[in-house]
Order: sequence, then C-alpha cells, then structure tokens
Amino acid sequence: MEEENYISRSISKYIRISAQKCRLVTDLIRDMYVGEALTTLKFCRKKKASSIIEKTLRSAIANAQQKDPNTDIDNLFISKIFVNEGPQLKRFRAAPMGRGVRILKRTSHVHIYLDERKGR
Repeated sequence: MEEENYISRSISKYIRISAQKCRLVTDLIRDMYVGEALTTLKFCRKKKASSIIEKTLRSAIANAQQKDPNTDIDNLFISKIFVNEGPQLKRFRAAPMGRGVRILKRTSHVHIYLDERKGR
C-alpha cells in the first residue's frame, strides 16, 4: 500500500448525479491552485456538478485550516481529485405492450485531496 501525503481531504458520498457528468468538471480543475479552481468552478457551465465539487473543495480548504491554522491557503493545490460511482437506485417506467423498462438513477462519490506547493 502506498503512503498518502496530503494536507487535507474531503469526500462527498452518495451525490445524486452521475459520475460521468462530474468527471467532466473534475478534469477541468485537476492540478490547479485552490483559488484558480474556485474561479473556474464558479464560471463553469455544468452548474449542478460544479456546485457539488465547489462545496467539497471548500470543505477540504476548511479541513486544512482546522488541521493547521498556519497553512497558507494560496499555496494549496488539488493534488488528487477523482469521482467514483456510488450505488444506483433502480426504478421502472411503463413501456409499450405492458412491459416495464428499468431506469438507473446514478449516484457518485467525490474525493478531493489538497497538498501544498511552495512558490508559483
């Protein structure tokens, strides 16, 4: 097992959005500084996914401040960010000729790890 080196982390679980939609937004902010990432998320056109990821990122920033009050927020960057699939809610919708068609309501888990990088 590899040893994790990070300042703080934040995990949001069971979010009612598909992992595919969230991954489009996470790819935009990977390896960015925290301030740049928040600005990018604010102006992103994928509103639901960007708001969920923004909340998780703000939680990770708060965790870093809580863990070490001397941490400089401007030096924090997203060292690792990924979205995994969560459990799916299975529902049925009526279809022609008396059949039922399965609908999958997907959920996802968002993981954000912050680290510190000196100098820009």
